[in-house]
Amino acid sequence: MDVMDAKAFRELSAEELKQKIRDVRDELFKLKLRASAAQLENPARIRRLRREVAIGETVRTESLRKQVSPRVERIP
Repeated sequence: MDVMDAKAFRELSAEELKQKIRDVRDELFKLKLRASAAQLENPARIRRLRREVAIGETVRTESLRKQVSPRVERIP
C-alpha cells in the first residue's frame, strides 16, 4: 500500500475520508504493537503511516473550515 498524498485525500468524500483515517490509525496501532514485540521488516512504515494520518487530518480540517465559513477568509 502506497502512502496517499493530500490530493488523493481531497478526492475522497467526507465519509470515505473519515473511514480512511480510521483504517490508517488502526494499521499504525497494530504495527506499533508488533514493533514492541519483535523487530519489523520495514520500520520506516510507522513513519509513513504517521504522516498519512497527519495529511488526512489536515485535509479533514480544511474541509470542515470550508463548511463552517466559506466566505470568511483567514487573516494571517
